[in-house]
Amino acid sequence: MIWLILILAAGTMLILAVFMACVLGWANKTFHIDVDPRVEAVNEALPGANCGGCGFVGCGEYAEAVVAGQAAPNLCTVGGATCAKEIAAILGVALEETFPYRPAVHCGARYGDRLQRHGYRQGDRTCAAANLVGGIQGCTYGCLGFGDCQAACDYDALYVRDGLAEIDYEKCVGCGACARACPRNVITMVPFKAERVLVVACSSRDFGKGVRAVCKVGCLGCGACQRLSDLFTVEDNISRIDYDAYDSDEPEAVRKAIAKCPAKRLVHVGKPSPEDLAAVAEEQVAPVVEGKPGTTVDKTRWQG
Repeated sequence: MIWLILILAAGTMLILAVFMACVLGWANKTFHIDVDPRVEAVNEALPGANCGGCGFVGCGEYAEAVVAGQAAPNLCTVGGATCAKEIAAILGVALEETFPYRPAVHCGARYGDRLQRHGYRQGDRTCAAANLVGGIQGCTYGCLGFGDCQAACDYDALYVRDGLAEIDYEKCVGCGACARACPRNVITMVPFKAERVLVVACSSRDFGKGVRAVCKVGCLGCGACQRLSDLFTVEDNISRIDYDAYDSDEPEAVRKAIAKCPAKRLVHVGKPSPEDLAAVAEEQVAPVVEGKPGTTVDKTRWQG
């Protein structure tokens, strides 16, 4: 009797195994999706940073979009030109000449330049939180200086010094995380046609008198740059640069506009040139202050 039960159980298990194998085989053929081998090749060519700078969630999604013809092969800012050439070779397409995009800070006011600056409350320790309330500082367009952009950067390429975001272009890969993190859009991505480009270091849209009431260095919207060069236009009381027409070999008219700007808000950003390095070669670097770890408990006198 026991042997009969064992045989029936084994037979039942065998039948179930054969049935499940048939079901799995049918499902494999029915739901099989052919994957273009170029997707895997493009994915391997990408750096795998998954930073989102290309506009897609990750490198895998970007690879699928590139192979499907829904995205250009040169959107990976981390991989740069080398990665773009490799992807173009995999797809067998010609790579058009493009320029890398890098972030630029459109504000030049440090703490000492900000008028009507009020005390920060304990809860306003992020730019996103401070931007939701009034009275933090007089200028409602400038950098708040709490470092949301710094926290968003995975490449240690951005820091806040004296209340103003600064970018280390030697480390920056142009992923755009800092620009997305800034609630006031003080940081934007601009095309770098050279190692150094011209930007407007201000975002204020107030009239000149209003700017002077809250900031010592804000753009006045006077239009002096616009009158001297077609590269500049003044819209909403702020100067703007036409980067489509911008040439790194700046003509005389552009240089005159830079010199004429009363607020000196037309500045060059990017990797320092040899002339810039030579100008600060003899400057002494301040020593780094190192704190000693500890808490208030360490200074407590215990009595018992």
